[in-house]
Amino acid sequence: MPESPGRSKRPYLLRAMHQWMTDSGHTPHVIVDAERSGVEVPRAYVKDGKIVLNVSFEAAQRLNLGNDWIELDARFAGVAQHVRFPVNAVLGIYARETGEGMVFSEQDVGPEPPSRPTPAPDEGGRGRPQLKVVK
Repeated sequence: MPESPGRSKRPYLLRAMHQWMTDSGHTPHVIVDAERSGVEVPRAYVKDGKIVLNVSFEAAQRLNLGNDWIELDARFAGVAQHVRFPVNAVLGIYARETGEGMVFSEQDVGPEPPSRPTPAPDEGGRGRPQLKVVK
């Protein structure tokens, strides 16, 4: 069945992978394209135009994995900050402990999200993640 126009699978896949990782006792991290429009993250933690954020319930306060935006409050070097970014800026999600996760293709970007005033999330990058395809 073809995907309906304008409706991205990405937010649904992100929520499903987040739940699977959490239920498995793993720590979900997202890789975000920090150069994409609307991304609000602490710039000091951006490396090579990307930022890796710990989106576990333990690390993120007020985590909202919405259809258009992801928002959370997180600590960076002990300082609480609000982080926010469009779902289409998420390049992938993986479990810190195993490296298992999902990388998203540009074909699944979907439409630009409606703009909304507010700030953005994360815990900072911890090296380059190793992703495995989950089937």
